[in-house]
Amino acid sequence: MASASAPSHRLAVSGNWLHSDNDGDAAGLGLGLNIPLGPFLATVGGKGIYTNPKQGDEGYAAAVGGGLQWKIGDSFRLYGDYYYSPDSLSSGIDSYQEANVGASWTIMRPLSIQAGYRYLNLAGKDGNRDNTIADGPYIGASASF
Repeated sequence: MASASAPSHRLAVSGNWLHSDNDGDAAGLGLGLNIPLGPFLATVGGKGIYTNPKQGDEGYAAAVGGGLQWKIGDSFRLYGDYYYSPDSLSSGIDSYQEANVGASWTIMRPLSIQAGYRYLNLAGKDGNRDNTIADGPYIGASASF
């Protein structure tokens, strides 16, 4: 997984790519609004996602959702997020679901290491099976500007 984000107090820009040998690919670009809430930072927004399920047609999804971060000290954060796209905002799939929960450690600004649990499912359409691209623990890296 590759990710880049810009967690300013106003605007959040993100990008990611996930690949599964058994279930296909998903790549997305996101835009959100950061809202400080005491020790937390909430983000609400959306993502444009390219989907290429192993079984089914490639297409797109426009997902809406958000997340919450809790900064603990100078270099450690706990986070979670969820994005969803129904059939009406998707092409080639019935729906898109993505959920992440984990911890992030900033080793040297702007680089962070992340570890957590990720779930990403492309629900099958027109008789095609679901393609679960991620459903388990992960380790990744990110850059924040």
